[in-house]
Amino acid sequence: MSFQCEMFDPSVVHGQSCGCGSHAVSSNSGEARLGEVVRSAVLRAAFPQAAHRRALLKSLGAATLGAALSQFFPLEMATALAADAPGPLEKPKLKVGFIPITCASPIIMAQPMGFYAKYGLDVEVIKTAGWAVVRDKSLNHEYDASHMLSPMPFAISLGLGSVQQDWQIPAIENINGQAIVLSNALKDRRDPKTWKGLRFGSPFDFSMHNYLLRYYLAEAGLDPDTDVQIRVIPPPEMVANLRAGNIDGFLGPDPVNQRAVFDGLGFIHILSRDIWDGHPCCSFSTSKAFIAENPNTFLALSRAIIDATGYANKAENRKEIADAIAPANYLNQPPIVVEQALTGVFADGLGNVIQQKLRAGFDPFPWESFGVWILTQMQRWGQLKGEVDYAAVAKSVLLATDARTQMEGLGLVAPASNSKTFVVMGKTFDPSKPAEYLASFPIRRS
Repeated sequence: MSFQCEMFDPSVVHGQSCGCGSHAVSSNSGEARLGEVVRSAVLRAAFPQAAHRRALLKSLGAATLGAALSQFFPLEMATALAADAPGPLEKPKLKVGFIPITCASPIIMAQPMGFYAKYGLDVEVIKTAGWAVVRDKSLNHEYDASHMLSPMPFAISLGLGSVQQDWQIPAIENINGQAIVLSNALKDRRDPKTWKGLRFGSPFDFSMHNYLLRYYLAEAGLDPDTDVQIRVIPPPEMVANLRAGNIDGFLGPDPVNQRAVFDGLGFIHILSRDIWDGHPCCSFSTSKAFIAENPNTFLALSRAIIDATGYANKAENRKEIADAIAPANYLNQPPIVVEQALTGVFADGLGNVIQQKLRAGFDPFPWESFGVWILTQMQRWGQLKGEVDYAAVAKSVLLATDARTQMEGLGLVAPASNSKTFVVMGKTFDPSKPAEYLASFPIRRS
């Protein structure tokens, strides 16, 4: 045999039972070998500690443990899905970076909830301190793929703020799920026209948070570069900076927004869905080189992520997901904070309990029009100079056609088109007219 499995007995010979006791195997049976690989991956996902696995195998036996696992995990379906892959995984053991925020829910939950194992992958999800660190570790190939802010792969592909590498987005992770939070000291100063001189936090220069905050301020007549201060603060440090009085507010990701309310430090001024309903925030990303070098692994990984994203988008699964990702090795937040952010039933810090089921969503489709809008904002605020072929760049970064194929294969509804119009603060964005859209803003750098 050319593989090892903790539920497989290497001494088995042709015609005898496999170590999990579920069927006969032969040393030449590719189907049986694949089944054993899937069982081993599921066992490792369910019981990450090797000592626990060995103790269970010793006390229960492989056959009993295999039967028990099959009651809770669709082993036959997982084996069939793995069999659909075009070939063997080039790199089944992967490292995927993430920032501890709910935007990364599909990437994080795919580990404890078995989505990676379902596709034969052994993935280590690595908590990372900030976006610059995620970017640098990704560029240095310390991570095979990573959770990134949707604008980051565009910046990397264009060589903005870092060395240039071709980077791609196979799937969007979350839509909506952000908010502007203000210090309690500003409860009587909620009109943004009065915010001149305030200090705000934003997670990264190349972020939807930065662009949405700037858009909101500019619509109130404030120049975000001269009338206020916007400071880059990693999400895990936002609440501490609000507590210390270093900032007056922030446009941040969940559960950071809800944690500020939970700690009695601030209130939710506006949800990002009320600025642009359905906007993208974070993405699942990897390099074009990784995809080219590991096509089968990439296919399995993107399936796992899109599958998990589809599961996360169902409201009835949100509490389960909150419990799975709240622990210290993931978000390190009280489960109630994560649950409020994900379910949309939450305290706003002003004495109200809000019910807004669209506070956060998880739609994996990477609309090319999202990319065109991002490029206009990069130009608007002076990050991207000169002319740009909006449609070509968006298509090269956002793998919409591939995502459609994956979604349809998983039974998810995928749009027929790669682009669409949408409305941001009452203004319609037409992706076929980006230059006209950009020129329509009185406050801009370009």
